[in-house]
Amino acid sequence: MAASKIAITIDDTILKRLDILVKSKVFPNRSKAIQEAVSEKLKRIEKNRLAKECAKLDPQFEQALAEEGLSLEMEEWPEY
Repeated sequence: MAASKIAITIDDTILKRLDILVKSKVFPNRSKAIQEAVSEKLKRIEKNRLAKECAKLDPQFEQALAEEGLSLEMEEWPEY
């Protein structure tokens, strides 16, 4: 996996808390801790966006759409 080096500014209080986690061996270093935090936040944003989009759907319409043409297809299926 390719990686890029960046510079960030972080609040001193947050940095102290982060350093405690690194010192406690929760994370191997600051970079890994920040990388995991950003990755987790991005996943949450995507999940939230997907949930918002799904909430816009009409369940009855989606069910009807999923079953559209199903009765015709079932007649074509072989008997078991």
